[in-house]
Amino acid sequence: MSFSYYGELCTEVYDLTKEIGHSFDGDIEYYRDRLKDCKGRILEAMVGSGRVIIPLLESGLIVDGIDYSPEMLDSCRKRCEERGLVADLYESNIQGLSLPHKYEAIIIPAGSFLLIEKRDESLQALKRLFDHLQPGGRLILDIFLTDNNFMCGQYIDTSTFNLPNGDIITLENKLVEADLFNQHKVSYLKYEKWRDGSLIQTELQRFALRWYGIEEFKLILENIGFSDVVVCADFDYGKSPSNGQQKFVYEAVRK
Repeated sequence: MSFSYYGELCTEVYDLTKEIGHSFDGDIEYYRDRLKDCKGRILEAMVGSGRVIIPLLESGLIVDGIDYSPEMLDSCRKRCEERGLVADLYESNIQGLSLPHKYEAIIIPAGSFLLIEKRDESLQALKRLFDHLQPGGRLILDIFLTDNNFMCGQYIDTSTFNLPNGDIITLENKLVEADLFNQHKVSYLKYEKWRDGSLIQTELQRFALRWYGIEEFKLILENIGFSDVVVCADFDYGKSPSNGQQKFVYEAVRK
């Protein structure tokens, strides 16, 4: 049993808990409003199984998607087809991104950028996103700060998910590494699928998270070459960040 990233069981739980169009704190409405005047192509990086891209497509926008998980992309593709929607979906990580289009806007919702564990890879990812924007194109993404739970070796939580066919997936989340100085932590997620009381499938996921200071990330974007960097809080454009419990949305322009 080896570690997966976003594997089959993870995708099943993801689909169940992140339904199409389900907005977290108003994020879908925010992205849709900020993108509503786009006439060209938009890219959703780390698209997952379609929670955000599908509402954007349904609003008439032209949106492509990328993700490194084939399981996530299969789910996203199926969900698009069920709704009669067409989107170009690509399998890739961001740091190796090489697509045939330049984009009017690129978005990364749900704090997903923080899943790029290594700092040098996150910088390379931002450079690749910059290169895939048209002049004047915008990068819009949101991030958050980590909590203060650093009890390594202990289970942070356990969860149970009931699937439509009667199967059950249990999930155990164990923090195994936390480095406050280097701003990252690693958890092991253990998924187990049960049917009629019998264990039928197990999956392990190594889940790493890197975080950034609010001004730090703004400086990173500017050093990459972005300009006109705006930071707002809680998906309220123009609202300045005021505390560490908020979500922070960055909008930056390639000149």
